[in-house]
Amino acid sequence: MNKNLILVVEDDPSVRNLIVATLKANDYKYIVADNGESAVANAASHNPDIVLLDLGLPDIDGIEVIKRIRSWSNMPIVVISARSEDDDKISALDAGADDYVTKPFSVAELLARVRVMKRRIDATAGSEQSVFVNGDLRIDFAAGSAYLGNAELHLTPIEYKLLSLLAKNVGKVLTHTYITQNVWGSSWDNDVASLRVFMASLRKKLENSQGTQDYIQTHVGIGYRMNRVD
Repeated sequence: MNKNLILVVEDDPSVRNLIVATLKANDYKYIVADNGESAVANAASHNPDIVLLDLGLPDIDGIEVIKRIRSWSNMPIVVISARSEDDDKISALDAGADDYVTKPFSVAELLARVRVMKRRIDATAGSEQSVFVNGDLRIDFAAGSAYLGNAELHLTPIEYKLLSLLAKNVGKVLTHTYITQNVWGSSWDNDVASLRVFMASLRKKLENSQGTQDYIQTHVGIGYRMNRVD
């Protein structure tokens, strides 16, 4: 049986019941909240492993819930919302959400997003690990080097910073603003343009001979995510 506890924050009874039924059928433990204030209270008192959060809550906006939780916890937060504009997604991700699912959603998609968060939890259980492994990719943070299979990757300092940032947030969508702030310390338009160039170069270096492992996923207009490769 799954030991992860999931906090479901949803004020629409039909959607909440669907999510709860899905989690129950797949042996997840869960607690529910139907407004923002109780969501924050439950997050603080129960310390769930994953939060599934609707943005359109009756008392406070879901973005505010994310900000409050992020003030004291890095627990994974997956937004489930009818807001489908890129600006809404960027606002949620910049506030600290880890992923964003747009309503209507399929049960299979929801479970897939939860599994991604579970893998991230498992991967970061020893968060200060000195070596990161993902498929054929290996990063030795202590040595400042990266390998694909047995071959060392020859990365520029910026490429290594980008790869390390993505690896330390594997499974999480990082916005352009978040990445440029962490790599360049600023977020001007030319920084975003430079980011695209460096990402294209990094991608080429990460392609193995079979070209079967897609490590970096682009979220158009939003940012990038490192996929967990089995």
